[in-house]
Amino acid sequence: MQPKPVLPPTGPLTLEQAIKTAAQAFDRSGLSYGHGTDNAQDEATWLLLHALGLPVYEAPDYSQEVSVAVRELCNTLLQKRILERIPAAYLTGTAWFAGHEFFCDERALVPRSPLAEFIMDDYFGLFQDEGSVISNPPVNILDLCTGGGCIGIACALHNPEAYVTCSDISEEALQLARSNIAKHHLSDRVRAVQSDVLSGIDGTFDLIVSNPPYVDAADINSMPEEFHAEPLLGLAAGPDGLDLVHTLLKQATRHLSARGWLVVEVGNSQPAMQRAYPNLPLSWLDFSIGGHGVFAISQTDLLKAKL
Repeated sequence: MQPKPVLPPTGPLTLEQAIKTAAQAFDRSGLSYGHGTDNAQDEATWLLLHALGLPVYEAPDYSQEVSVAVRELCNTLLQKRILERIPAAYLTGTAWFAGHEFFCDERALVPRSPLAEFIMDDYFGLFQDEGSVISNPPVNILDLCTGGGCIGIACALHNPEAYVTCSDISEEALQLARSNIAKHHLSDRVRAVQSDVLSGIDGTFDLIVSNPPYVDAADINSMPEEFHAEPLLGLAAGPDGLDLVHTLLKQATRHLSARGWLVVEVGNSQPAMQRAYPNLPLSWLDFSIGGHGVFAISQTDLLKAKL
């Protein structure tokens, strides 16, 4: 039996009416959000603008008619979102991060890290010269557990002087990252390298930034269905959510420059991190546009800790 179309296949229908109808269907279906939107209306708008070939980040003409010819594509996307619980970014093949568009598919997590604000706000002043207002941005950057490459590429786009290494254990994710590097014409400054944590990395970096797997076992078991569409390798991190972070902290000092910083997102595993390292001088970053569970620690303090 064919699924019932979300939008009426015939008759007059404006974009505004289509969005309202789709959002109501999403609400009735109990969808979960968190892959670029946080509500039914934004999700419906994203999918319908994509189907209509309209830019997502420009205000459309909501009074325009949604033609009968395009409604079949609209209904296919909306039905997949409802019936298969596929995140919208995977249905459209694109996602936005730090103001830039990226290719996005099931080879990597959908980008949604608060580290976008950290990048766009000049690394929250971590690289400001002491006693001076002159910025001293990082030149060599490692984006560890890069997935589709969004964090590392955003660093390179924000800082034209930076050279970035994007690393991941997954070769499939790195293929997606390489597509995004090419999309943004950054092959001269950004490279993609396969590595299990830091074991395959050479050299030192002014900034190691990472959004690693950090979902603990309890949260994995209770995740909404949409999150199970993403690669488990990018999410699961053992009983406390810190399997990879424990290793990273031990290896990081060998790969940070003297002025280097390690910045890591651990999300809901922040309490576990604070229990595991009560004496480590971690700075927990505050985000004005949402997000939590990101710490920063300098090479100097890591060396003193002797982990």
